[in-house]
Amino acid sequence: MPPPTHRRRTTPNALSLLLLLVVACSLPTSIEGGFFKKKHRRQKAGTQYKDHDAVHVVVNKVGLGCGPPFNNPTETYRYYSLPFCRTHADQDEHEAAIEDELANNGIGGNTDTDNDEDEEGFGSIMASATARRIMGDRVGAERHKQRLGESIVGDRRETSPYELSFQDDIEWRLLCKTTLGTKELTKFKEAIHNNYFFEMFIEDLPMWGYIGDVEDEDAILGETEGSRTYLFPHLHYKIGTNNAQIVSVVVTTERDRRVDITNVNKPTTVQFSYSVEWFEDHELPWKMRMTRYADSRFLPGSFEIHWLSIINSFVLVLLLTAFLTIILMRVLKNDFSRYMELDDESLEEEESGWKLIHGDVFRFPEFPVLFCASVGTGVQLIVATFFLLGLALTSLISTTRRGSILAGLVVIYCLTCSIGSYVSTRLYFQMNGKAWVRCVLFTAGLFPAPVAVVFLWVNTVALAHGSTSALPFSTIFTIAALYSLIAFPLSVFGGIMAKNYASHDFNAPTRTTKVAREIPTEVPWYRSRFFQMIISGFLPFSAIYIELHYIFASMWGHQIYTLFGILFFAFTLLIIVTSFISVALLYFQLAREDHRWWWSTFINAGMTGLFIYAYSFYYYFHRSGMSGVLQSSFYFGYMSIISFAFFLMLGSAGFHFSLLFVKHIYSRVKCD
Repeated sequence: MPPPTHRRRTTPNALSLLLLLVVACSLPTSIEGGFFKKKHRRQKAGTQYKDHDAVHVVVNKVGLGCGPPFNNPTETYRYYSLPFCRTHADQDEHEAAIEDELANNGIGGNTDTDNDEDEEGFGSIMASATARRIMGDRVGAERHKQRLGESIVGDRRETSPYELSFQDDIEWRLLCKTTLGTKELTKFKEAIHNNYFFEMFIEDLPMWGYIGDVEDEDAILGETEGSRTYLFPHLHYKIGTNNAQIVSVVVTTERDRRVDITNVNKPTTVQFSYSVEWFEDHELPWKMRMTRYADSRFLPGSFEIHWLSIINSFVLVLLLTAFLTIILMRVLKNDFSRYMELDDESLEEEESGWKLIHGDVFRFPEFPVLFCASVGTGVQLIVATFFLLGLALTSLISTTRRGSILAGLVVIYCLTCSIGSYVSTRLYFQMNGKAWVRCVLFTAGLFPAPVAVVFLWVNTVALAHGSTSALPFSTIFTIAALYSLIAFPLSVFGGIMAKNYASHDFNAPTRTTKVAREIPTEVPWYRSRFFQMIISGFLPFSAIYIELHYIFASMWGHQIYTLFGILFFAFTLLIIVTSFISVALLYFQLAREDHRWWWSTFINAGMTGLFIYAYSFYYYFHRSGMSGVLQSSFYFGYMSIISFAFFLMLGSAGFHFSLLFVKHIYSRVKCD
């Protein structure tokens, strides 16, 4: 049997094994997705183009959209999981396709005047085709380099064969002509019946469109004998420019060029094509190019209601806080006056009161390692959240760039690990703890370990579904390296700093007796622990209820959240309200001579996290159209992590305010 000192080293090894298992689960998709292949460099946003410069269309993914705004945001797949064109037709094939169109429409051999307009139209197409010849040097389905945040949110950007050039309009151009067999037609038909959408990018500007449409489909029975399924093979790009920069992009499909693919058993020849229209958009500067995405999702009416609701919540919370403060100050003032006038003998005759437990109130809690680690992790998450919101408010982190908030959160969490371990280790030493290394290890793994477990589950589900939501090996390796090389060493550093330089004196204003005082068991139901937990969770939750809807719509939809000033204000308000409620409930707990306030205060303050998780069920079933195993796994899995983070943050905030309150009131009265 190894000596006891070796047992303390099992925790990081177990965490390392868990990380290796997560990496192993992502390896198959990484190899399939081309992780070991050379990736294309991303096109820099804000490029100053010259006429006829190449403009690249980057395809990203296709996803399940049962209706706007695309109900299952995590159920997405590679763009080329559907049989789209991977190569571009050459110039000869393009001109041959135009001649076929001329022949099929009776133009060329027929001299009737009715065809003059059509002949002029096809003549302009031929003129645009010969104005700039097709190069045929762009190949699709090759991986693009991505930022960390883009990979986290499930982007899988790849090249496309579309040939666009700056300021060159294209009236019609053949992309490829292919015959779709039963397998390919079935894929397209299933995607169309599931309302699949596609997503593309030009620079960093996203654009969306539907793959096809269904006509005369029964709302209950689905496809019937008379229903028709159509594929949209033609895309029209409308690109706005300002000062030789691309500022807006829109892609649309043309119903006039749709192809009937109802019968999947009959091979169908499809001409995939595209057209391009350039226009000057002088009213939209390049730096404001993302505002249209936000404006299109937050309508003016909703925005006004949003502000009104926030102001209403603020007024209610302000009144509640003032009410509690006034009552608590009056009660404490009366208690101080009464206790100062009583001597020791008279005090013993008192039936109840918080002063009677002065010898037990600073008795340290059970499971001190877990308690200190929870407090330290909560402080770290609070600091990281405020830091992230501050960076978002000052635009140091782009709030409109895909995945930038998540990537920033990962990096900031790693950089603030020393804060969490410092706070937890200092508190542990103040509780006369000896196993400070165990405390540091608990702090380092208290939040990452549940995240890794949830991620292991959801990533496995995503792999089983072939979804792009499964993180590639490179992203997992990057996050694991950040934790191993930055987060964990900083956690150890913070613990060492607390051991050597932080004060180890708890500075309790009263002495703790050797024998614990008996706690009364008969208490009214409204002063019970369960009732306090409900009250302490519900009141702060009511302060952020309105804001949660907008945050959920941004996190689990395609809306862009830009109101970080309101979010900063709401989070600050939540911390303050939670702290005041915790202090008020703590007073009632001490008044009934219950000195076990450490864990109860932490849990009471953190109960808002449980209410947030309960609200996530309401939002899932009544405010969203999400469905399926994949989406449900991601939603409830990551919402449990978010709720756990709020539990730690609010619990830590409530505990620190409560500790200051307890030290203050017991330092004001004379106790032997």
